[in-house]
Amino acid sequence: MIFLRRAAHVAVLILVIIPITAALTASPAAAEPRKRSQAEARRMLAQLKVARPLSIRGYSRARFHSRWAHHKGTCSTREMVLARDGRRVRRNAACHPVKGTWYSPYDGKRLKSVKYVDVDHVVPLAYAWRSGAKRWSQAKRRAFANDLTRPELLTVSHSANIAKGGQGPQSWRPQRRAYWCRYAISWITVKRQYRLFVTRPERAALLNMLRTC
Repeated sequence: MIFLRRAAHVAVLILVIIPITAALTASPAAAEPRKRSQAEARRMLAQLKVARPLSIRGYSRARFHSRWAHHKGTCSTREMVLARDGRRVRRNAACHPVKGTWYSPYDGKRLKSVKYVDVDHVVPLAYAWRSGAKRWSQAKRRAFANDLTRPELLTVSHSANIAKGGQGPQSWRPQRRAYWCRYAISWITVKRQYRLFVTRPERAALLNMLRTC
């Protein structure tokens, strides 16, 4: 009987220790994708050309698009992003969202009305212009402004979008420090995809933000 009691006691200890050990070993594994993303972003950033910004002369939003492109019939790029990023989004017959909730990762705001929501170009159009888009064709600029594949378009609060304007990471960063890592990776991914160059201050700011990953 004493032997059986001791065996049962050991079994209980094993059952307790295993979940604790699993939890301890799961934590580094969960952090690994972030580390890989950070390392990949650093490699991509190192491949980007460093240059002085081009002149803003000739820029206008119309040089990228006079209005959002349309997808799947009546849905515009903006409406597609709002539906993608929102929760329980209801749209009218014209595809425009009339109800839903949205989370703004820049400032942590939860928005319950579409009138408080904007679709932000992560790399602003004016900034892209000065980073090399000035030399693109109109068709390529339009594709950039409506890119639903890369992390260029994001639903944010109207106030955060206004605060950001056309600024780069050396002069503006999301209010939420917790989003700096994702923001820097998105910025670098877009610039790498479109072969846009970076300035030295911009590169330094991006490296600094990647340290928060």
